Amino acid sequence: MPSAPPLPSDSALTEHGLAPDIAAERVLVIGCGALAREILALKAANGWDHIALTCLPAILHTHPERITPAVEAAILKHRDAFDRIFVAYADCGTGGQLQATCDRLGVEMIAGPHCYSFYEGNAAFADRAEVTAFYLTDFLVRQFDAFVWRPLGLDRHPDLRHTYFAHYTTLVHQAQVDDPVLDAKARDCAARLGLAHERRFTGYGDLAHALAQGAAPGA
Repeated sequence: MPSAPPLPSDSALTEHGLAPDIAAERVLVIGCGALAREILALKAANGWDHIALTCLPAILHTHPERITPAVEAAILKHRDAFDRIFVAYADCGTGGQLQATCDRLGVEMIAGPHCYSFYEGNAAFADRAEVTAFYLTDFLVRQFDAFVWRPLGLDRHPDLRHTYFAHYTTLVHQAQVDDPVLDAKARDCAARLGLAHERRFTGYGDLAHALAQGAAPGA
């Protein structure tokens, strides 16, 4: 049995994303680099050999105004090579612009405001209405320094955490997989921010359903 291809590194997904596997056949999923490992895991577990995956750099989330133009460019670049395209982004701070662009181009995308919501399930997340929780997914736990610590200048001015996080009480680690090493890192992230820690196992949440429906061969 051939071995599975190596997973892309988190740092590469943060800065560069993931190039498409043109050998795959019918449906291209254009996703965020922060979702690449999860989408690849779902693809392998479900035998979705008809799906090719390309991911944009996850670091785009530090400038959400850049997400919609980047997704549109990817759609236009690849649409002639595939029967269909599905966008594995939620709104992600684009203020509805990404949905409007996908509608204009005739492309489906995941419903929800952001990945924290669809990992937990959009309905369940909305019901919680947690205004004092700071969320990290597995990817963001692994890339905490790249997405939180350094962009906020906490590597240079750690005292600023009291200003940035004054209204937060808890760091919620939304865990996609069971990984004691990752759990320990999440506890360390919470301690560095001076927050309580909560681990909440979400698995893949609405991401799995969205891919099964939106990227199905005959959808």
